[in-house]
Amino acid sequence: MKEIEQNSNTNKLTLSEDTLISWFKMHITSSIQTHLWQKLLDKSPTASFFQSPECYDFYSSLNFLKPFVFAVLENEKLMAVMCGYLIADGNSLKSYFSRRAIVPGGLLLDTNISAEATQKLVQHAIQELKNQAIYIEIRNYNDYSIFRKNIESAGFKYTEHFDIHVVTSNLKSVLSGLSETKRRQLKTAQKNDVTWSETTQSIDVIEFYACLRKLYTSKIKMPLFPVEFFQKLVLLNNGKLLVVKQNGKIIGGMACVILANKKIYEWFVCGDETVEKTFYPSVVATWAGLECAVNNNIPCFDFMGAGKPDKEYGVREFKSKFGGELLEYGRFLYICNPKLYNLGKWMLRKIKM
Repeated sequence: MKEIEQNSNTNKLTLSEDTLISWFKMHITSSIQTHLWQKLLDKSPTASFFQSPECYDFYSSLNFLKPFVFAVLENEKLMAVMCGYLIADGNSLKSYFSRRAIVPGGLLLDTNISAEATQKLVQHAIQELKNQAIYIEIRNYNDYSIFRKNIESAGFKYTEHFDIHVVTSNLKSVLSGLSETKRRQLKTAQKNDVTWSETTQSIDVIEFYACLRKLYTSKIKMPLFPVEFFQKLVLLNNGKLLVVKQNGKIIGGMACVILANKKIYEWFVCGDETVEKTFYPSVVATWAGLECAVNNNIPCFDFMGAGKPDKEYGVREFKSKFGGELLEYGRFLYICNPKLYNLGKWMLRKIKM
C-alpha cells in the first residue's frame, strides 16, 4: 500500500520522501496518472463528480479555497481517492472559527479496497488536515454502508443525513413523478412566459448570482461562494448554469455539475420570491435540472442533500414534491479541535443572529 499526497506549491500529487523510500519498487514518480484516476471513477460504486480530476482542477482554479487530494494504492493499483477543499469565511474572527475541510461526494473507493487501505487513507487525511481545520466533514452522495465501519474505526463519526435521487430516464416519467401541485404550478409558470435555458454568458452569471445572493442573505443566512465560483463553473465540460427568465429577466436558476452518463447534481438553486407569485421561479428552476438530465441522457438527478432526519426541513418538503427516492446516506465528521468546534458553533450562531 502507498499513500499519495498533494504538493502545496504545484497542486500535483506527489510522494513524500519517506513514502518514496518505503515504496520505491512501485515505480510511481511525481504524479498520479489521470487515466488511472479516471478508470477508478468509471468503475467505483461511490463515484461522484466531486471526486473527479475535473473537480480537483476546478477547485485549484479558485482563489478563495485550498484544494487537497489524497490517494491510496494497493499492489500498485489505485484503490481510493479523497478530494476536497479547505475554506473559511468572513473577517479574521469569523474566519478563525469557521476553518473547515469539506469532502463533497464522499470517498472514491474501489469495491475491493481493504479495510487497512481505507483506514490508512482516512488517518492520513486527519494528520494532514488537523492543524488547518477545526473539523473535517465527508458529505456522502452514495451508499457507504459497506465501508462505514472502516471509516469510523479511523476516527470519523457517522451522522444521519438525507438525500433525494430522481430517476430521469424519460420526460414523461419525470413529469408524472411531480406532485399534482407542482405540475399545476409548472403549467401556470409556462403560461406566464416563464422559461429556462442553459447559458455561459457573463451577464447571465452575474444576474443569477445576484438572485442567489439575495436568497442567501435574506433567508438561508449561510456563507455563499464568491461569484468567481460560478464564472468558472460554466466553463467546465461538466458544469452547467440553467437560468429561469420571465420577459428576459432572470428570476431564478440552478448551477449544476454532471458525472458523465450517471448523475446531475443540484449544487446551487434559487428563485426570486419577490416576483409575481404565479411565476414560480423555484419550481421552474428545479424542473430545469430534471429536464436537463433527460435531455442529456443522464439517468439520475441528485438533490445533494435533504436535511437531517430528526429536524423538520422545509427544503426537504419542497424537494420531495418532485418525485424521487428519499435516501439516508449520511455524513462522516471528524472534529479536530472539540473546544474550538463547540465555541465556534456558539459564536457563529450569535453572528448569524
